[in-house]
Amino acid sequence: MAKQILIKPVITEKATKLADKRNTYAFVVNRDSNKIEIKSAVEKMFGVGVESVSTAVMPGKPKSRSTKTAIVRGTKSAYKKAYVTLTPGDRIDLFGSEEQ
Repeated sequence: MAKQILIKPVITEKATKLADKRNTYAFVVNRDSNKIEIKSAVEKMFGVGVESVSTAVMPGKPKSRSTKTAIVRGTKSAYKKAYVTLTPGDRIDLFGSEEQ
């Protein structure tokens, strides 16, 4: 594939609650990818069925830090996030742990 679609999973408290309650997982994805490409990439990578995909472009944020000589200012890059809802009964194990 010419471009990588799924960059990394989002592992936050909110994303973990979504996965437990609604079977919805969050991923940082390529800015140029669309919902159809994201759906096929998740199905191919994890071997699960995807019910729906929602996307959101998170805006860049201004950041600054102080050093001994100056204050450095810049911006954190914008990125695209996808919320993928799986079909009932399917799960993704993002942590690689075995269930006992």
